[in-house]
Amino acid sequence: MAENIDNVTARQPSAEDTEQLKLSELLECGWKIFEELDNSNEPFGPNTMHRAKRGINVLEEASRMVAQLDLFSRNEELEEIATADLKYLLLPALLGALHMKQSSQYKRLETVQTARLYFMDFLKTCHDYNISQFELPKASNENGVSEETSEGGFSKAKSFPAGPSNLVAMAAKRQSKIERYRQRKELEARLSDVRRVVESGQADDEVSRDFYLLNVQRWITVCLEEIEGIDQEVEILKNMDVLKQSPATQPAQPSSHHMKPFILTRDALQAHVLGAGYPSLPTMTVDDWYEQHRKHGALPDQGLPRKVAVEDDTDAQERDEEEKEKRAENDDEASLLKARNWDDWKDNHRRGYGNRQNMG
Repeated sequence: MAENIDNVTARQPSAEDTEQLKLSELLECGWKIFEELDNSNEPFGPNTMHRAKRGINVLEEASRMVAQLDLFSRNEELEEIATADLKYLLLPALLGALHMKQSSQYKRLETVQTARLYFMDFLKTCHDYNISQFELPKASNENGVSEETSEGGFSKAKSFPAGPSNLVAMAAKRQSKIERYRQRKELEARLSDVRRVVESGQADDEVSRDFYLLNVQRWITVCLEEIEGIDQEVEILKNMDVLKQSPATQPAQPSSHHMKPFILTRDALQAHVLGAGYPSLPTMTVDDWYEQHRKHGALPDQGLPRKVAVEDDTDAQERDEEEKEKRAENDDEASLLKARNWDDWKDNHRRGYGNRQNMG
């Protein structure tokens, strides 16, 4: 920004001073406010909001003055515009950029739609004057979304599979973005060189004109990128409004069927005859019974039943020994004869006698 060209006042004017400022001072003041906000790392807050609003008021007053003076006409060529008037072409672009600085979620949709209108006004004017070669974005429809987006851009890209035509369009759009980014970098490099000459106070009319035209061309690339982002943001904001307005539906909970307690019996007849044995049904289900026995380690896979089986075998052996002793005490002749014959056989045959299989 050429501060030395237009005699910019250092302080920001109040509401009373705005009406007393000249047109060039209004532009420089609003431009300076935008650059301070754009280069600042200050988080969004009341101070930022106030400064952005102040810059918008200043630039709106400048726009009204430009309209009254009728500085630009569609019937004239770019060469017919005076060098001192070229900078006023930037007013709509700066107004749109300051509206985008209002990052509050309150009335965000209205804010970005207003910014898009300013950007489109700037691009249409530049397109009429043939300042740069670019394709003018589609106008927004009644819902605030561009016709290109509503016909198959951001919203429907997720709904339909990418066909050959869509792939070609996506590739062309990507190439356009790359080319626009390259142009912007070239313009910023040239603008930096010209700015140094202007700020040194040695710029003639031709250099000053080149300086303002480079600024306008740079802002054309900025506005094209901003409009693409706004179209996507508008659709997201509208979808969010639809979700907020629609009644909140609770997710369907799966119906839970509670198991009725029942009695474990051997068969249905026993259950019918014996009943519960008490006036109320038990409060334990099969799952509760299983869980209780699992905690106490009384399930088959926890080894206790095997232990019980071993104890049963020991009890059976003890019972056999007791029966033998009882028979011996009762002088059972058959048992005594069998026992004596067995003792005699063991006396005459050593242990393992007769087990000679596979021993040669």
